[in-house]
Amino acid sequence: MSEVTKQGLEDLKKELKYLTTEKRKEIAAAIKHAASFGDLKENASYHEAKEQQAFTEGRISELRAIIASAKVVESQGSGWVELGSTIVLSTGDTYKLVGPAEANVLEGKISYKSPLGELLMKKKVNDKIKLGDIEYIIKEIK
Repeated sequence: MSEVTKQGLEDLKKELKYLTTEKRKEIAAAIKHAASFGDLKENASYHEAKEQQAFTEGRISELRAIIASAKVVESQGSGWVELGSTIVLSTGDTYKLVGPAEANVLEGKISYKSPLGELLMKKKVNDKIKLGDIEYIIKEIK
């Protein structure tokens, strides 16, 4: 079972739709174009397009499995950190705690199974946690 937020599930479904419609067509066109150059053994464009096709098909399979087993979990506003909570730390960093399938640190989404996520779970405002040499204080939970 994959635990995800409601928004995370919607994002995964959008990605799946894009990959199965638009991306597949783009790759098929690239393969057809590259194949028109002849001699497939020495055709780098053809091999690159085939690799992209394999990667995309793998991602499609992965997304289908995640979506099929997804359990939507949202923050209940309980006052402590839980899946779906947005946490503001003393460092000024803000993170949303999400399931592993939707984690993206560049977007400020960290998995509750990550080292920081595990330390944050079930903590309250003003609780201190330490990760390595860095100590954090939870300033706000949304």
